[in-house]
Amino acid sequence: MDWLALSEEEWTAVRLSLKVASAAMICSLPFGIFIAYVLARGRFWGKSLLNGLVHLPLILPPVVTGFLLLVSFGRRGPIGAFLYEWFGISFSFRWTGAALACAIMGFPLMVRSIRLSIEAIDRKLEEAAGTLGASPGWVFVSVTLPLALPGIIAGMILSFAKAMGEFGATITFVSNIPGETQTLSAAIYTFTQVPGGDAGAMRLTLVAIAISFGALLASEALAQMIGRRGRQP
Repeated sequence: MDWLALSEEEWTAVRLSLKVASAAMICSLPFGIFIAYVLARGRFWGKSLLNGLVHLPLILPPVVTGFLLLVSFGRRGPIGAFLYEWFGISFSFRWTGAALACAIMGFPLMVRSIRLSIEAIDRKLEEAAGTLGASPGWVFVSVTLPLALPGIIAGMILSFAKAMGEFGATITFVSNIPGETQTLSAAIYTFTQVPGGDAGAMRLTLVAIAISFGALLASEALAQMIGRRGRQP
C-alpha cells in the first residue's frame, strides 16, 4: 500500500486546492446571495441580461474565461494594473488568481441554487413580517435568509466542488506553478504527461473523490439538520 502514500509535493497540491476552493466559496458567497435575491425578487430592465452574464461561465469554454481573466486582471490588464498600482494586489500567477478563477467558474452554480431556494419561499411570510413593522432589510435577515439556508448551503457545496475540479480557467490564468498555483487538477494533469506518472495521478484522483464525496455528505447532513429544526414547534 506504499503507492497510496502521498509525497510532500502531492500534499502541497491538496492543501492548495482546499485553500483555493475555500477562499473562492467564501469570498463569492455574499455576492452570490445578493445576485440571487435580485434575480429572484427584483423586477427591472435588464434582468435577463444580468442572468445571462451570471451564467456565462457555464457556457463559455473554461480556457476562454481564463484568457479573459488574464487580459483583465493581468499585470498589464486594466483592472489588474489598477489593483497592483494602487493596492499592491496581484492575481496573475498567484494562488489568489486561482481562487478568483474558481470563484467565477462556480458562481453560476451558487447563484442558481440560492435563487431557486429564495423563489420557493412563500412571499406571504415576508409580507406578514413587513406588515408587523419590519424593514425590508430585517425581513431579509430574519425571514428570507433563514428559509433559504438549505439552498445557500447547497450553493456553497456546489461552488466548492466546482472549484476543487476547476482546471481550464485556472491553468490559463495563473499557469501551473508547483507550490503556488498547482491545484489538484493541475497536478493530476502533470502526472499524466510524464512517464510512470499514473500512480501519482491515481493517488490524487482518489483524494479528489474522497474530498468531493465528503463535501456532499456534509451538505446532506446539514440540510437534514436544518430541516429538523424547521419542523420543530
